[in-house]
Amino acid sequence: MNGTCPMSVHTPTPSPGAPTDAPEHSVRAVLRSPRLLRIEVLGGLVVALALIPEAISFALIAGVDPRVGLFASFTMAVTIAFTGGRRAMISAATGAVALVVAPIARQYGMDYLVATVLLAGALQIVLSLLGVARLMRFIPRSVMVGFVNALAIMIFIAQLPQLIDVPWLVYPLVAAGIAIIVFFPRLTKVVPAPLVAIVVLTAVVVLLRVDVPTVGDQGELPESLPGLFVPDVPLTLETLQIIAPVALAVALVGLMESLMTAKLVDDITDTHSDKTREGWGQGVANLVTGLFGGMGGCAMIGQTMINVKQSGSRTRVSTFLAGVFLLILVVVLGDVVAIMPMA
Repeated sequence: MNGTCPMSVHTPTPSPGAPTDAPEHSVRAVLRSPRLLRIEVLGGLVVALALIPEAISFALIAGVDPRVGLFASFTMAVTIAFTGGRRAMISAATGAVALVVAPIARQYGMDYLVATVLLAGALQIVLSLLGVARLMRFIPRSVMVGFVNALAIMIFIAQLPQLIDVPWLVYPLVAAGIAIIVFFPRLTKVVPAPLVAIVVLTAVVVLLRVDVPTVGDQGELPESLPGLFVPDVPLTLETLQIIAPVALAVALVGLMESLMTAKLVDDITDTHSDKTREGWGQGVANLVTGLFGGMGGCAMIGQTMINVKQSGSRTRVSTFLAGVFLLILVVVLGDVVAIMPMA
């Protein structure tokens, strides 16, 4: 489901969209252009479809209900569409944040997890206003390449459990999906290749009654909108001692991954982003996510590459729609989404 991360940092010619900073790619221009709107809508849809198994997997890594990961991805994407400093970048629940919060979620429960996410969001806002984001300009290119390679390896490792102890039919489905993503753009770029792969593989599984793991096998999908969640934790120094170290780790990991992903998109599109705004925007997104019982998150390089490189999206419209489509898919069309193969 996830997009293939580039193994080196380069600057291809953006297609089919123009650079993010181009006036014709403002939100207003997109809403006035059927062609640009189609690109953004399809980009948001394919990202939403790809986010579902990712969010569920990361929730399981964190040791929480799959719905916590799905709601976190929805609130992160919608909020960052307004607060972020890098247009077309996707933020949601991530594996890096899931690994950091897993110990506190398992030992202390959801209330302490949410309190940690809220504190992490506040720390991200403070750190960004103090100018931490400006340090990005001093990061050498070699570190960027290492960062991209490391994330590619992490994403690959995260997908391995989906390929172990599964029916043999999963492997040809995976190969077919990769082939569609690689070769379909040579035929046409009107429809994003990942979306075609998802639709085709789902149709094959349903029509041929292929017995492979599906999204529905991973956990229960939500049937209603997320509600306000106020963590029930004692406001004491002991509580702060429990959540502060984890919150700081979440804040730093989230900022690093988000700012480096923003820099990568800058290089790909040959444009500039507001790193300080992206930093505090991530903080605001985590605050909102925490208030709705989410597990926190940050920018996702894999989904961002799907949105920017493979779908050609260039504005906040695709980011916003990714969150909206995600919510619609899991709440309204949950029965349909449940039959999607994990392959």
